[in-house]
Amino acid sequence: MDYELAVELPYREQSGQHKFKLLSARGRKFLSYYRPYRRLFVADMACALVVSATTLLIPLCVSYITKNVLSSNGPDMLRQILGMGVVMLVLIAIHTVSNMFVAYQGHMMGAMMERDMRQELFDYYQKLSFAFYDEQKVGQLMTRLTNDSFDLAELFHHGPEDIVISFLNFVGAFAILFVINAKLALLVFLFLPIMAVYAYHFNKKMAEALRRSHDRIGDINAQVEDSLAGIRVVQSFSNEAVEKGKFGRENGRFLDSRRDSYRSETYFYEGLVAFTQLMTVAVVVFGGISIVYGSLDLPDLITFLLCVAILIEPIRRYGNFSRLYQEGIAGFERFMEVLEVEPDIEDTVNAIELAQVEGNITFRDVSFQYKDGYGYVFKNLALEIKAGEYVALVGSSGIGKTTLCSLIPRFYEVNEGAVLLDGRDIRDIQLASLRRNIGIVQQDVYLFAGTVADNIRYGKPVADDAEIVAAARQANAHDFIMALPDGYNTDIGQRGVKLSGGQKQRLAIARVFLKDPPVLIFDEATSALDNESEKAIRQSLEKLSDGRTTLVIAHRLSTVRNAQRIVVLAENGIVEQGTHAELMALGGAYANLYTMQSSM
Repeated sequence: MDYELAVELPYREQSGQHKFKLLSARGRKFLSYYRPYRRLFVADMACALVVSATTLLIPLCVSYITKNVLSSNGPDMLRQILGMGVVMLVLIAIHTVSNMFVAYQGHMMGAMMERDMRQELFDYYQKLSFAFYDEQKVGQLMTRLTNDSFDLAELFHHGPEDIVISFLNFVGAFAILFVINAKLALLVFLFLPIMAVYAYHFNKKMAEALRRSHDRIGDINAQVEDSLAGIRVVQSFSNEAVEKGKFGRENGRFLDSRRDSYRSETYFYEGLVAFTQLMTVAVVVFGGISIVYGSLDLPDLITFLLCVAILIEPIRRYGNFSRLYQEGIAGFERFMEVLEVEPDIEDTVNAIELAQVEGNITFRDVSFQYKDGYGYVFKNLALEIKAGEYVALVGSSGIGKTTLCSLIPRFYEVNEGAVLLDGRDIRDIQLASLRRNIGIVQQDVYLFAGTVADNIRYGKPVADDAEIVAAARQANAHDFIMALPDGYNTDIGQRGVKLSGGQKQRLAIARVFLKDPPVLIFDEATSALDNESEKAIRQSLEKLSDGRTTLVIAHRLSTVRNAQRIVVLAENGIVEQGTHAELMALGGAYANLYTMQSSM
């Protein structure tokens, strides 16, 4: 599976036919988000129609007063003026209420659609494999989830509203203009093709600039996430200046993209404003000439100018819609780029739920490479691990020990061959069921922000407090937890920064105790600890592995001397297998590694 998100290849670089299909599919997807809120959408559009109608009716009321009432000089002239004033007040009240509905409920509709999209994208993130995340920057993925979806919410709300109101106001105002004076209306109409060409040109430039801006803010987020996550390393090496420089470069690139965006936006908006002002000047000049020659009277000119002002409003709304469209569509493209990535690890149609797991694991002629064009980590590897067996994987760094273990829970998919669990291909087992039966304790423990209890409960979300305490006791963690300020309710900070390495490891082991899986994988969970912590954790691991199929990735060979079987990996696959004594007597690769470590 080739994941191109990291290099940001947009759909517009693809072939014409494929682009059309992609646009069509994305269009249907875009419209689908209105479906749950169609009643609210209809009400919003109805209010938009009322706003448009009342906007057009007010100039007609003014025209009626100036043309009919004021010119009549009748005894009831004052009553008619007051009557029309009341009518206009009613129209303004209706206009205001409708606008308030559009402004509030319309925005809420957009916000709810934004929520739905953000949830859908986050849920989809959970489906994607390690191979996908190996290629991506977390900051970019976060930007697609936050900034991009906010732009979409504005488009979902304002887009249809601006289109409806602009179209009706535009058509209605032009109809009134033609009724008043066709020649003067035609003069106004002549401005429109020029404005359309101008708007199209700068709209296209604005779209390109906004796309770059979205990408650059994603890069900034990625840089911030990377720098802050590693702040302890940064400060320990006194490399604050290095991080400032890296952030400054990304910040500068974002500024450049915003400069292009603002330049195009300024030309777009201010150019349209200039055209509308020229339109007004032309109407005043040619309208005045028409009055001089008697083809137009002053009340009609006033009404004409009011309608020109209404005509300017759709143009302004079009400008607003154009900006929202470009920002929203840029975000929607980035949103869809993720949803169009097909997960390379999914349940098959007939995948089964595991009922009972003994723990027999078989690697049958397994070949694996991380990506096409990369070398194979191993080819035609064969290995059988019996239920309840304690097996250690050893070998030089980077030889593929962690990769081999990552294939068992299907974090990656084998290229050739098969991995079997109790004689069944793991691809025929439901992913959630497979992973529920495998417990993993890594050297680099990841703890979530929250309390001690929250992190232990992660192994079994429905566990009660008694089960959590029991798991902590089994992991030799209860005593240090009770010594914390709030015991099991102590907040441990982001990634458990308030705990020591040994404490974090014991929480991770407690989490696996609570999960109670039949298969265990230890990625040398003690190699970075002091002797006291290592001893406590080793006791916990021995207790945890009792009666379970256990694979240990060993960096320090002295820690696996008592393993039932030691498997030695090299570049050409498995080169030796046996107990510590057997392999030392053999005098091969394992013996050389062990002797080398012992002499250090």
